[in-house]
Amino acid sequence: MMASLFSFKGGVKPASHKDESAQVPITLAPLPSRLVVPLRQSAGGMPLPLVSAGQRVLKGERIGAPEGNFSSAIHAPTSGLVVAVEPRMLPHPSGLSALCVEIEADGEERWIDLVPVNYETETPDALRDILRDAGVVGLGGATFPSHLKLKPGASGRIETLIINGAECEPWITCDDRLMRERSDEIARGIAILRHIVSAERVLIGIEDNKPQAIAAVRAATAGSEGVEVVPVPTRYPAGGERQLIRVLTGIEIPYGRFGADFGVQCFNVATACSVHRAIDLGQPLISRIVTLAGNVERPGNVEALIGTPIDALLKLAMPKADTDRTIMGGPMMGFTLPRTDLPVTKAANCILAASPALFPPQGAEMPCIRCGACTRACPAELQPHELYWFSRAKNFGKTQEYGIFDCIECGCCAYVCPSNIPLVDYYRFAKSSMRTLEREKAVADAARQRFEFRTERDERDKAEKAARLAAKTAAGRQAAEGPGAAKATAAPTATQAPSAEEKPLTPLDDRKKALIAAAIQRIQSQKTGVQPKNTDNLSPEKQAEIREIEARRNKVRELAKTPPEEPV
Repeated sequence: MMASLFSFKGGVKPASHKDESAQVPITLAPLPSRLVVPLRQSAGGMPLPLVSAGQRVLKGERIGAPEGNFSSAIHAPTSGLVVAVEPRMLPHPSGLSALCVEIEADGEERWIDLVPVNYETETPDALRDILRDAGVVGLGGATFPSHLKLKPGASGRIETLIINGAECEPWITCDDRLMRERSDEIARGIAILRHIVSAERVLIGIEDNKPQAIAAVRAATAGSEGVEVVPVPTRYPAGGERQLIRVLTGIEIPYGRFGADFGVQCFNVATACSVHRAIDLGQPLISRIVTLAGNVERPGNVEALIGTPIDALLKLAMPKADTDRTIMGGPMMGFTLPRTDLPVTKAANCILAASPALFPPQGAEMPCIRCGACTRACPAELQPHELYWFSRAKNFGKTQEYGIFDCIECGCCAYVCPSNIPLVDYYRFAKSSMRTLEREKAVADAARQRFEFRTERDERDKAEKAARLAAKTAAGRQAAEGPGAAKATAAPTATQAPSAEEKPLTPLDDRKKALIAAAIQRIQSQKTGVQPKNTDNLSPEKQAEIREIEARRNKVRELAKTPPEEPV
């Protein structure tokens, strides 16, 4: 049964520029003398370092352990000596640093003991754990941990598996060459993914401008029942996960939900290849295919170890003299690198040399004329011009109301804007600001909760301490007054039955009652007088004097208790 194609609104058709690098087979990048491996290369928590400076490692050895389940492991891309474990700048738009492991290669390329697994005899949970420990993440650019995407969502199972071979962004051809040359490995990885999620059918979406890749993948999956290769129309961003799912199945996935919640899940073809290597060969993810294109003499695709310096790859492509900057990723969603000695990461699908002739500088930003071109081009069916105004005014509540988090930052709106407004930059600013405010609010709420808990605890401790002190004081005074007073005090509570209308006392009421009783007892003790102290070992004369004083005091008390006579 042939899959029916659906469409998505918006999108653009920029010049592809794919022939420059797609005609050359994949080559292996030379082993650099030193590799810098960032520990954080996927969405989720920061992996915990497992090595220290001066330690020797083998190729494929784990150097970073996943932090919890929402993370993936990091491995040594070659054998050698760990030179440093310290923060280094990352190839990221923020330009921030993170903890990295620098390895000095020994040139021997000695592997760890590899343990292949027969996926047909393993449970899905065991296979997911293997993929997590092998560091397998999405190689389409998002680097989301693959073992998490393989879990069934709200629907309870994943019925349709989508394999993304669209590769819609201009200049990038790493997936195209991978499908042409390693379609058998991709097919094997698809079989493993299908086994884990128990999918009934598999749809492999490839843009129709890649006929050789379509033919190669069809030949590799010809004997697999329920697997279909579907050519999709060439239009950017047809390779976006939600757009491809919509084109192939008609399912629309809103922000905050995942494909698994609707019984569908999407994986990149390079991810499927890395799944095959992790399960069938026991090899962790330590390399990836990188497109070298743009203003270069020798465009092509290379398989580079994770941690390879980007400038070492640029030397292979031979940038031309007028190259003025380097872009990581494609021209639509990529970003300019601050420098080129940064390492290749799992997200590095393309290194693009740019020049003023090839990528003319953008004109000066002008006011929005509300032409609506950005709205017509938006594949997420948003209103980019409204998001622009609210983002610029820092009205973050309105930006969220208009669905800013549904924006996939594809750049179609900025591509068609006649006013040269960098719309995506405004959206990224608004998103990052909102996330920062949410983090600050969460920290403030946690501090407030801690303060309230501490205040409540202090008040409870004070009340309990006062109750204990009152009870101790009352017990001491009753013991000093004798057993008769204790019986007289206890008699009413022993004989009086609680009224049906009385409410049960809470612990706080008991403490208040004890404090009131203690206060009454102190007043009564003041009325009865203070017992003379330090009267031991006195002379008979002093004792007689004290008795006379006490007799006078008692006489005064008796007179005070006698009511006055009525006037005649």
